[in-house]
Amino acid sequence: MGLFDFLFKSREREQIGTYFQTLTAYQPVWRTTGGGVYEALETRAAINAIATHCSKLKPHITGSAGKRYERILQLTPNPWQNTSQFLYRLATIYEVENTAFLVPVLSQYDDGEIAGIYPVLPSSCEIKEGRSGKLILKFTFPTGKVGYIDYERVGVMLKMQYQNDFFGEGNGPLNPTMQVIGMQNQAMMESMKQGATPRFMAKISNSLRREDLQAERQRFVEDNLSAGNSGGVMIFDTKYSDVKQIATKSAAVDADQMRLIDDNVNKYFGTNDKILRNEWDEATWNAFYEGKIEPFAIQASMVICRMLFSDRQIAAGNSVEFSANRLQFATVSNKLNTITQMFDRGMLSRNEGREILQMPDIGEAGDKYFIRGEYVDSDERLQEAEPEEEGEET
Repeated sequence: MGLFDFLFKSREREQIGTYFQTLTAYQPVWRTTGGGVYEALETRAAINAIATHCSKLKPHITGSAGKRYERILQLTPNPWQNTSQFLYRLATIYEVENTAFLVPVLSQYDDGEIAGIYPVLPSSCEIKEGRSGKLILKFTFPTGKVGYIDYERVGVMLKMQYQNDFFGEGNGPLNPTMQVIGMQNQAMMESMKQGATPRFMAKISNSLRREDLQAERQRFVEDNLSAGNSGGVMIFDTKYSDVKQIATKSAAVDADQMRLIDDNVNKYFGTNDKILRNEWDEATWNAFYEGKIEPFAIQASMVICRMLFSDRQIAAGNSVEFSANRLQFATVSNKLNTITQMFDRGMLSRNEGREILQMPDIGEAGDKYFIRGEYVDSDERLQEAEPEEEGEET
């Protein structure tokens, strides 16, 4: 039994009708880009940086109904991935395809309960309408297998959505840059091959027929330039009046063109050179987090929350949130200042302060909150003052 069977084995599908009618002229069909964007060094580096930082997000579950999902999301969202691997794969698919699908892993007891979540990468996805009017997603995978699942049970994350009502757009605007990257790489490889091959120019004193000239060229190459010439010494007779080596220089990629390629990739994915080289400072990291990581965390929180909880449970306060400790990337002085100002106001516990300093917690004793004695609730102070004011009037 493979992964497909775990995810789709017990799903009974109703009679499938036609495509669901959308408001646009586009059919509700999504097809993978084939991962072409992921195959270039520049684009993979940008995607890897984004996915790596997304993998450090921490899930927080609130509400009584979410307690059974707390261990799942914080440790093993599914039997095959831990939380870090799950978020990394989800972010990678999200960046490469602009659309990512999350399907529930059902309990082995066939009770309909969700026991995990898995990010799938199908070849295509179609939205069909069942006979009862329910929307059904039809997934087709590279192996040829087809799986069906109710739309309401699937989490769909997307970006760059414009013309399609349900899915994100492709990476067409990046194609010219990808073509330039491909041509640059091919030019570099061909230049290196040409530079590694010794080439010579020789002048023959006697006049030869065309076929004799070709035969003599072949003989000269076999005697002097083939692998059989282990000594590396070239020997030629007096019929050659002049033999010179042709110097070949490897063509270097133009620095301005490479800068333009890097700028286009960074602009498209929302990264920068400091993030890719792990040379960021506090301001750079905060800008990258707010512009790239936080939108992903917000959408993932909403999508997964919708998968796990009903409308009634969400209204009762059950939720899922992904967040990162942004202060871990602050300077030491800013960390100390934040801890000092927030701790004695009861907004940080000792364990939370130690987490900012990347120190281990100290157990339950560190979960207490402390407030300085001179801070008093204004409402309580007014209540204490009222009887005294009434006594003075009498």
